[in-house]
Amino acid sequence: MKIKIGVIFGGESVEHEISVISAIQAMKALDEEKYEIVPIYISKDREWYTGDLLKDIDLYKDFDNLKKYAKNIVLYNKEGSFVLQSKKGLKKIVNEIDLVFPIMHGTNGEDGSIQGYLNMLGIPYAESNLYAATIGQDKVFQKQILQSEGLPVADYTWFFDNEYLEDFNSIKKRVKEIGYPVIVKPSRLGSSIGIKIAKNEEVLKSAIDEAIRYDDKILIEKMINNLVELNCAVLGNKEQVETSLIEEVLATDELLSYKDKYIGEKKTKGMLSTNRIIPADISKKTEKEIYELSKKTFRSLNFSGIVRIDYLMDCKTNKIYINEVNTIPGSLSFYLWDKENKNYTKLLDEIINIAIKDYKTKSNKTYSFEINILKNYSGLKGKKGKLKF
Repeated sequence: MKIKIGVIFGGESVEHEISVISAIQAMKALDEEKYEIVPIYISKDREWYTGDLLKDIDLYKDFDNLKKYAKNIVLYNKEGSFVLQSKKGLKKIVNEIDLVFPIMHGTNGEDGSIQGYLNMLGIPYAESNLYAATIGQDKVFQKQILQSEGLPVADYTWFFDNEYLEDFNSIKKRVKEIGYPVIVKPSRLGSSIGIKIAKNEEVLKSAIDEAIRYDDKILIEKMINNLVELNCAVLGNKEQVETSLIEEVLATDELLSYKDKYIGEKKTKGMLSTNRIIPADISKKTEKEIYELSKKTFRSLNFSGIVRIDYLMDCKTNKIYINEVNTIPGSLSFYLWDKENKNYTKLLDEIINIAIKDYKTKSNKTYSFEINILKNYSGLKGKKGKLKF
């Protein structure tokens, strides 16, 4: 019997369209001999849809027209079965799923929101859990944990938007201590959205203003000199990890932009639109260092499934810094693996196997007690605010 894989994608995020591309790439690569693929698309207005036609990228050229070819549904746990039920009309069960594969980028998906919802329903799912997803989405959380683990990150500062609006001078002093140029970015977004370079104090304000359009938490970090951007994917869980080939990403702009990442000759390529060198032209020493850092980072942040870790390197000093981690990377970074030993179909199969193993391990843990301490509860008695049992 085939395993029913519910691929959830889309969502209310500025990375919505990138999620659609990544999900359709994955659905085409999944082994249909092993899996029954059930698309679950979340629209920008948070409505959930399913239907086989959702596997066709052309359907998404007109989001309003798309709704004519898909069924509006809700996902819930019905007596231990995970069902998709039509939201309108007779409210029939239109499908069931065994495991969810979330391929969502950014807000309300990659940030732990969808993982928390799936946890509440008790549905097994692929990729990192709620805690790791939250850390993966928040770049400030990441840096704070990586620093505590003694892993290299660039000098940085951070603040909330109200702090900036109330005391910009204090922000300027902190940035001056780091030293210009700096990179200003929303703490909890991806795909290079809202990121600007500030080479001096005059440009700093406009860069921050751009970032707070997308987030109320802002990260400012020192820009690395003689910059080379390197990426490495990691596959595994707490028990074992495997690293991919390392890529060097070539930006056409001063900073790798949304356009560099996703807008190539064919917009349906996702991260494949980016100009890159695979494997990167780096020394064996640098390669070894990145592999070691990748494994330590994966463990420190409690990841599972596949992640992509982005690095910054000063090519003159060969000093390496961990830039950020993507818990659901664009195109799931399938292009970073040796196609002869691990093509996309095999990679997806391994991610699903890891998810099943993690779910079995989690199922053996205790999350509630059989005893009901409220059974003999007699109500509030005595002093105000105190409970008496």
